[in-house]
Amino acid sequence: MFTPAELLEIKALLTPENRIVILTHYNPDGDAIGSSLGLKHYLKAKGIYAEVIVPNDFPKFLKWMPEAKKALIAEYKRKVASDIINEADVIFCLDFNAPSRIGILGDWLTNARGKKILIDHHQQPEKFDFVYSDTIIPATCQMIYHFIEAMGDENLVNKDIAECLYTGIMTDTGGFRFRSTSATTHRIIANLIEHGADPAMITSNTWDTNTVSRLHLLALILGRIEVVKDGKVAVLYLTREELKEYGFQKGDTEGFVNYGLSIMGVKMAAFFMEDLYEDFIKISFRSKDDMDVNQFSRKYFSGGGHINAAGGKSYESLQGTIETFKGKIEGEESL
Repeated sequence: MFTPAELLEIKALLTPENRIVILTHYNPDGDAIGSSLGLKHYLKAKGIYAEVIVPNDFPKFLKWMPEAKKALIAEYKRKVASDIINEADVIFCLDFNAPSRIGILGDWLTNARGKKILIDHHQQPEKFDFVYSDTIIPATCQMIYHFIEAMGDENLVNKDIAECLYTGIMTDTGGFRFRSTSATTHRIIANLIEHGADPAMITSNTWDTNTVSRLHLLALILGRIEVVKDGKVAVLYLTREELKEYGFQKGDTEGFVNYGLSIMGVKMAAFFMEDLYEDFIKISFRSKDDMDVNQFSRKYFSGGGHINAAGGKSYESLQGTIETFKGKIEGEESL
């Protein structure tokens, strides 16, 4: 958490007169959107307006959250987004550890004059004016709750804040089943329910939203999962042609990698997908126990994330990338 002295400085910055912006990472997920909107609603409860800016569009299954559709999507309104960031007095940076993780917003953030406040749970954060970084906490939404507590404003938590923070914690913990989920996490979830979060409604709106295209794609990859390295590693993939054939929409492949990890005996799963528009392969890694996919991805695939959940990319062909991956895992002693 921020030091007491830093909290006093931040309190002094959070005034209705100051222009406040909230930024999050490229391809925003549930934790990114939930933490951004949760913080926005908290500031609103204090009588302070804040603008949420995301680098690019996010899945429809997250747009039910209060004021999600009011988030400014920078890829559609670059000049407006750039001006707001340049003129901001305070810039909250949520769920990312470096400007390179926020796409077109990165250079604008680096050059902005406003005070930059980082709240994030990814490893190796870069320098910001104020840093609250904790890799043990499973979701940035949980960190936003801790921030609200540290500010002495837990009494301000309302239904809108509760719904947004619950969503981010739920999605980033895989439905509270990842090992980073703690007793503290569950106590916060209980508090959010008491403040108006409806678990059944949130789960339904977020996860019970399959499109026909998603189900077709899921059936396709489930039919050809490959298990290698003596049954310890699962490999899944989708080609650009397949995405086009089944009418891929943003968010359709969310969680696909977890199906590989659910196989008995598998300690690591990797999902490879050709980008729909650019010539690179997007990779999602998941693992169990002490298999550190964060370090693996950083070392071999220009990525990173958490010990048991990370992403990466490759500029080889799809099959070339998969073969490279298979070669690298052969030397992994933790598997």
